[in-house]
Parts: sequence; C-alpha cells; structure tokens
Amino acid sequence: MSGLLAFLSGSIFRMMWGEIATFITKYQDHKHELEFTKLQGDIAKTTHANNLEALKLQHDLGIEHIYVQQEVATDAGELDAWVSTVKGLSVSTGTGWIDKWNQSIRPAVATLAMVALVVEIFLLGHLTDFHHEVFGAALGLFLADRALSKRGK
Repeated sequence: MSGLLAFLSGSIFRMMWGEIATFITKYQDHKHELEFTKLQGDIAKTTHANNLEALKLQHDLGIEHIYVQQEVATDAGELDAWVSTVKGLSVSTGTGWIDKWNQSIRPAVATLAMVALVVEIFLLGHLTDFHHEVFGAALGLFLADRALSKRGK
C-alpha cells in the first residue's frame, strides 16, 4: 500500500508541477506579447510623427513647388516633341510622287478611322477603349497637322 501511495503521490506531484510550469510559461508568453504589442504601437506612433514632421519640413522648403515645376517642364518637353514630330511630317522631300504619297496617307488614315468609327458604333452601339485610342491618335495626327500647317508651324 505504501508503494501504491508513493507511486500516486509521485505522479500527482509531477502532474501538478507540469501544470504549474505550463501556467507560468503561458503567463510569461502573454506578458511578453502585450509588451511587444505596446512597443510596436509606440514605434508606429513615433514613425507617424516623424513622417508628419518630414512632410511639414518638405512643404516649408518648397519641395512641392519644385515637383510642380518639374511636371510643367516635362509637359512642355512632350509638347515640343509632338510639335516637332508634326512639323517633320509636313516637310517636302522634293520628289513629287513621295510628297503626294505623304499627303495622301494622313487623309486616308483619318477617313478610314472615321468609317471604322461609324461602323463600330453601328454594329456594337459603342466604341471599345482600344478603338477610342486608335481613332483618337489617327484623328489627332491629321487634325493637328492641318491646324499647325495653317498657322505656319
């Protein structure tokens, strides 16, 4: 009987100690997670405050003004490139048949674009995005060339 009692009390002690150790470990893990979460929150607050301060400083230094000037310069460069491209299309080569060919291409493309536009609207009832872009580019090239050549550009 004492052997059975020693066996059971030894097993119970070991079981109780295992449960107590598990409880303490879970308590420590939970406490660690809470501290870690609080630390992450503090880091996020500090980062946000630093970002706001940096944005204010950039605004004060006129960084936004510089970005706007850069966009304006880029847009002006793109417009100049477009104008020079259109000018290049209307330059005479001096060979009659080549000049006639060049003069007939733009009206032919514009006419084809208009016919395709009408047919597509008739068949589908609307234009697809792709055709908006293609027809817009074709008509823009033709109309821009005509408008600029009338103004001597």
